[in-house]
Amino acid sequence: MFNGYIKKSVYLPLLKNLQLTVFYKNIVHMVLIFRSLKLIVFVLILLFSYSCSTFKEYFALSHSAKDKKMSQTSYGKNKPKFDQDRKSHLFEAEDFEDSALFETPDFSSDTNTLIESFDFADSTFIFSNSKMEDPRITQELLNESRALYMLDNLTTLKFFRDDETLFDKNKLNIYNYDEAFVPKFSDSVYQSRIEIMNRKTPLEFVYNETVKGYIDVYGIKKRGLSSRILGLAAIYFPMFEELLDQYNLPLELKYLAVVESALNPLAGSPAGAKGLWQFMYNTGKVYGLELNSYVDDRYDPYKSTIAACKHLKDLYDIYEDWWLVLAAYNSGAGNVNKAIRRSGGIKNYWAIWPFLPRETRGYVPAFIAVAYVMTHSAEHNLYPTHPGILYNAIDTVQVYDVLTFDRISEMIGISKENLKYLNPSFKEGVIPATKDNKYILRLPRTLTAYYVSKEEEIYKYRTETELEKEKLMAKIKEMPKYQIHIVKRGETLGGISRKYKTTVSTIQALNNLRGTTIHPGQKLYVSGVPPTNIGKSSAATASSNNTNNTIHVVKKGENLGLIASKYKCSVNDLKNWNNLVSNTIHVNQKLIVSKSAEAVAGTASQENQSTSESYGYIYYIVKPGDTLWEIAKQYNGVTVEGLTKLNNIKNTKALKVGQKSKITNAG
Repeated sequence: MFNGYIKKSVYLPLLKNLQLTVFYKNIVHMVLIFRSLKLIVFVLILLFSYSCSTFKEYFALSHSAKDKKMSQTSYGKNKPKFDQDRKSHLFEAEDFEDSALFETPDFSSDTNTLIESFDFADSTFIFSNSKMEDPRITQELLNESRALYMLDNLTTLKFFRDDETLFDKNKLNIYNYDEAFVPKFSDSVYQSRIEIMNRKTPLEFVYNETVKGYIDVYGIKKRGLSSRILGLAAIYFPMFEELLDQYNLPLELKYLAVVESALNPLAGSPAGAKGLWQFMYNTGKVYGLELNSYVDDRYDPYKSTIAACKHLKDLYDIYEDWWLVLAAYNSGAGNVNKAIRRSGGIKNYWAIWPFLPRETRGYVPAFIAVAYVMTHSAEHNLYPTHPGILYNAIDTVQVYDVLTFDRISEMIGISKENLKYLNPSFKEGVIPATKDNKYILRLPRTLTAYYVSKEEEIYKYRTETELEKEKLMAKIKEMPKYQIHIVKRGETLGGISRKYKTTVSTIQALNNLRGTTIHPGQKLYVSGVPPTNIGKSSAATASSNNTNNTIHVVKKGENLGLIASKYKCSVNDLKNWNNLVSNTIHVNQKLIVSKSAEAVAGTASQENQSTSESYGYIYYIVKPGDTLWEIAKQYNGVTVEGLTKLNNIKNTKALKVGQKSKITNAG
């Protein structure tokens, strides 16, 4: 009833409006609550971020302080490692005390601790800069620099035309200097020019006292050699730039080869580094350079440049700092990593400078000086000396068979010195090419067409030296190949056969032995084909005289004494006629027991060829390969012991070819 009243009431429209108002009001409240929640979440996020930042800062500060303490501890432990540097003339003892690198003010607040950690890093830079600005240190680095050693080696190259500049000097002399004038500039001028160079390269060139010292070397003290480097740059820099660009490396890295080798393709260091980029043997192998008795690709300008690009790229992937890359290229990554640890973990060349090997301390300054001088050569009144041949005047041909510089020189009229200069990788002047392994030969462009037209003739042509070698090789191939063993005391045929991986029967056959008895000093053929007179002489003698000789077949129980008495001869006769070295005989063995007059005469005539009678003795002239045992068995009743006593021989191995030895008393 009440509901019906309401439905019929005049207030019904007002009630509906009121309900709608409440509905919208609830919606507004919900929106307000949602906005409040968003604000609360935002505030919470801000609070969380602030707390994380505070924690991170606290952790960083504590970690920095901890690192500093660890560095101090590590430095204290590694102080003995500084002994070598402490003794060096380049550094004073106080430079390596704790106060020089690690002593900083003692602040108490966290803010000051953060400042202290920055000051700790800066102290290393301050220390390095103080050393680099020391003129005495600079001079000692210059005196021991490998860059200067390589620069001086340019004096040995014979290909320069010292009386001829590469280009017209009048055009190059844009400052109208007198020919003998040597320009010198202030530090501010050097500094400003280097800053301009920095705008064009990712390398960060700097100027300091050490760099200035190297600028004076290249620009003032060794101007003549610097002109030669400028001339050689016309040969190699176009190729360097092309390959550096191919590997996306800074083009200024071309100056690295100047520091390494002074652009001398034949350069070699006392440590064993070779070529334009001074690769060590193992590093060259790692980057695919061929290294053998005939070929050393470290000397090949093109292949070694590719290897250098790959090496530099690998080092940059490690350090991401070009000066550290150059330091590692010079002294190895191990020395750079050690220097980084000793400097507190700072990856900066100038910070780790005092901890690098002495040569590497002058390496980057020399590089900067070379880049500066070669970029501003006109300002220093320096002009390139003609190197004898230019990059565009060199061409290449492919070689697919063995060639020698001698043959090429005789056929196309180029000196062997020029061939060596253009092709330094062929160490022995031999190109060991085959159809499956071809090589590149560099020639002056003016001769390549002539070479191609005469190529087949060049391969067939033989120089006098080569003809002599071929004849010698033919003789060597014709010579019998066999292996000889000299019997030592206590050895047996069985032991010798095992040593040479053969059989007793083979050794017996090679040496015409009927038994196994051998003597110290006896010469045995153990493999191959022995000379024709060995193993055949007795057989030939027996076969040629068998019809006239008396043969006895050994029976059971017989010995040489019984047989000798039966046939009225001596035991020595039997041994001599049958080539026996001992008294041992075997059942069914055939023995010559009587020789014909012709055979005896032949034997005597053979003996007389190397035997002579003089002063009551029979003498023998020693021939190649003779031993006392070999000589003794040629004469009846002669033993090794008898020969040593008769000739006063103390060393049985000391026989000399042509020596006249007593055999026995004549008559």
